[in-house]
Amino acid sequence: MTQFQDQARAAERAMREVFPATPLLRNAHLSERFEADIWLKREDLSPVRSYKLRGAFNAMRKVLAADPGRRLFVCASAGNHAQGVAFMCRHFGVKGVIFMPVTTPQQKIQKTGMFGGDAVEIKLTGDYFDDTLASAQAFCAKEGGHFLSPFDDADVIEGQASVAVEMMDEMGQVPDHILLPVGGGGLSAGVRSFFGTDPAYTFVEPLGGASLQAALSVGRPVMLDKVNTFVDGAAVACIGTQTFARLKDVSLHDVVTAPEDRICTTILEMLNVEGIVLEPAGALAVDALVDVADRIRGKTVVCITSGGNFDFERLPEVKERAQRYSGVKKYFILRMPQRPGALKEFLNILGPDDDIARFEYLKKSARNFGSVLIGIETTRPENFTSLLFKLNKAGFTYRDITNDETLAEFLI
Repeated sequence: MTQFQDQARAAERAMREVFPATPLLRNAHLSERFEADIWLKREDLSPVRSYKLRGAFNAMRKVLAADPGRRLFVCASAGNHAQGVAFMCRHFGVKGVIFMPVTTPQQKIQKTGMFGGDAVEIKLTGDYFDDTLASAQAFCAKEGGHFLSPFDDADVIEGQASVAVEMMDEMGQVPDHILLPVGGGGLSAGVRSFFGTDPAYTFVEPLGGASLQAALSVGRPVMLDKVNTFVDGAAVACIGTQTFARLKDVSLHDVVTAPEDRICTTILEMLNVEGIVLEPAGALAVDALVDVADRIRGKTVVCITSGGNFDFERLPEVKERAQRYSGVKKYFILRMPQRPGALKEFLNILGPDDDIARFEYLKKSARNFGSVLIGIETTRPENFTSLLFKLNKAGFTYRDITNDETLAEFLI
């Protein structure tokens, strides 16, 4: 057993005094669908509904062991790390000051406060996370606190490796294949450092935040020019230096990028079929099963569902994006002739399974045509083939803007 494995096991044993191991559950639906033995490591069922409290616990445990008089811990986070730190501040009886962006949803602020109670103070500062982080680090230096990194810290990586310890103990063997979500790299670095090269891995990043892929391409961590924040738990502009040091020999072949809209289909599938609530980052590993279907057939596979802090106010957006990705909902800008009966003519073109989900018509005087923004839902993607054929035959002029990001942002 390596020194890292020993330390990870020691961290896992210490955690049992604070919270129970999360379950490792076989999923019959996914196993049948992908012809494999698929298990879910349910980090969404931890006390704070994510794995982040593991790293926070281990880092704080070690700091306090070395310096029992340490009373102040500081972090910057808009989500799961903040909740993990808050939970552990209350447990250890120390003060935590948690910096969150001003734009953080109220639900996340309330949950952080609930987990920390009187032990934590929440400071809202900065419209963007970089500003929040800078404020937190400046405050920490001024007040002499200990800054708790969400991922780029050896003790945090060691704490996240406790996920692997539990997997090994529950299965009694090393799985053939592990799918890991990647943001800053703390979880993936910890699990891979524990298991080594025994299993095959798939490292899954959101398409709009592929910082590991970018780092592997040039051999060092690099800052992404742009990050899509939809998968907020894994939307990291630059992978950690210490985490990348443990992942630098990963093959690009083993890194998968998951489109944000496809992740939405997985969130809905897991909710509707399995009753499992996953946040976008928590759904990454399950979502990538389709990318490795040929590689995992007949194998024992573990997907780490890393978090379930899903704000149900986002559900309409998730459903919308899932429908668009699946091809059962489209948006068009349609030129409608400004004459009596034109609208009725258009409505008669719709099929029995087609439904108008949105209709905005601006009739302009002294014009022969008016513009219509129309959203159509149907039951099968192929229904649009028939609809568009009929529109063309009837001479309607239209533009499909479903995948036009610029127009969709302002109109949909």
